Amino acid sequence: MAVPQVNKKLLDELEAMGFPRPRATRALHFSGNSSLEAAIEWVIDHENDSDIDQMPLVAVDINLDSPQLFDITEQMKMKAQELRNKEHKKKEVEEKKLERQREKERIRASKDLTEAKRILESNEKQRYLALKKKEKEEEKRAREKIVKKLEHDKVERRSRLGLPPESPSVKPSTHLLQEKTTSLPLKSVTNAEQMRECLRSLKRNHQNDGARVRRAFETLLIYVGNIAKNPDEEKFRKIRLTNPLFQDRVGNLRGGMEFLELCGFERTEGDEFLYLPDDKVNMELLNTAGSELKSAMTNPFFGLLSV
Repeated sequence: MAVPQVNKKLLDELEAMGFPRPRATRALHFSGNSSLEAAIEWVIDHENDSDIDQMPLVAVDINLDSPQLFDITEQMKMKAQELRNKEHKKKEVEEKKLERQREKERIRASKDLTEAKRILESNEKQRYLALKKKEKEEEKRAREKIVKKLEHDKVERRSRLGLPPESPSVKPSTHLLQEKTTSLPLKSVTNAEQMRECLRSLKRNHQNDGARVRRAFETLLIYVGNIAKNPDEEKFRKIRLTNPLFQDRVGNLRGGMEFLELCGFERTEGDEFLYLPDDKVNMELLNTAGSELKSAMTNPFFGLLSV
């Protein structure tokens, strides 16, 4: 199979009029290679053929060079221009159709992304609310346990003193029990809430600078973690207040210094250092501080929802 031989002058004329070589060759070949006008007529009749721009192949080469010179008439030029205009419009229609399809796909992808983000935020919110509910339930159980312990201790004291059991009709007032339970082991709960409020305040005051807030939380966690791991190392329990790095990450952020003071740090004379005395290292308090910092760093709603 080979490309058929056509009149080269006619082929050059058709290419000069804007027809691709495969289309011009096909037109000359199937119109009998007779004239320029016949080739243009063939193109008009077959412009919608799927293979119009494919180079034709024949079994035997055909040499039909014509000795005649063909002049391009005005009508031929008009028909050629008309074909070019049709081809251009056809391409424009196809491009607009493709653009509409791409726009639909973009809109659909955007909706899918928005829905996925909504579901993720909803799940995170539900997880956070469930965590808060669990914390309140644990706090309630702790209070109830303390109340029962107080009652049991009271019964034992009366027994040791040889006093008769208290009459069931006489019960300690709820107010008194509340005061006792509040003043006992629930100190850690109070400290946790105060720490949480410091971190909330820090995040709210710098809510437009999430990177700086996270850096502050990470720095506080490093201070707390170093002391918890090495409580006997004084260098971890002593912070120079004039340190530019400390000031940039913690000292200049409202809530940062207060958080460290809740962990047991004290200002030295002259406000040169924050110092945690050896005898005031409270591992339970440090663990509470670490838990509050980790919660603040991982919970996307921390400081945004009312508790």
